[in-house]
Amino acid sequence: MKLLSIQVGLPKRLDLEGEKPWVSGFWKEPVSGSVALDWENLAVDGQGDIINHGGPDKAVCVYPKDHWDSWRDLLGPDLFPGAFGENFTTEGVIENEVFLGDIYQCGSAVVQVSQPRQPCWKLARRWGVKDLALQVERSGRTGWYLRVLTRGQVEAPQNLVLRERPHPEWSVAEANVIMHHRKTDWEAARALADCLALSGSWRRT
Repeated sequence: MKLLSIQVGLPKRLDLEGEKPWVSGFWKEPVSGSVALDWENLAVDGQGDIINHGGPDKAVCVYPKDHWDSWRDLLGPDLFPGAFGENFTTEGVIENEVFLGDIYQCGSAVVQVSQPRQPCWKLARRWGVKDLALQVERSGRTGWYLRVLTRGQVEAPQNLVLRERPHPEWSVAEANVIMHHRKTDWEAARALADCLALSGSWRRT
């Protein structure tokens, strides 16, 4: 997996014409050079909603550039790193090739895949497409989150090197299918919840 770009941004109040003001850290800007990655986020990064975003299981949001072509008709031709509010823009693998619990070396930091990204209404508001979060969810082109196992310095571009794959039976894509498309398959839900690498919030759900 190639890490193409790193984006950070602090929450800010947004007063867009015709809308109620809202606070979000969705707008992320690319950074150059080395960035410190701590247990809960990158340096100079934050979330407007710390209940549903960020924290130890969701320290880094990842979205693959590989999906951009699928969204150009809807969002326009000029997509860019951070377009989906992600911290890491990657290339080379997508959800069916990334697995819960995968451990990657990223610079001097070590990170682990913790859950699929759960798109929220702020993605839709950012792009002015009311059902965009639902479209992302249904498509399975969600991206994923990373937890931090070892703090360190990260920089882009660089390769993320896979060190360990403890759960090859649980791709991010399969977790998405069970959560969003097989909602009454209790046996599959129970098996997924038993995966200790899965984030606490998804296991409870």
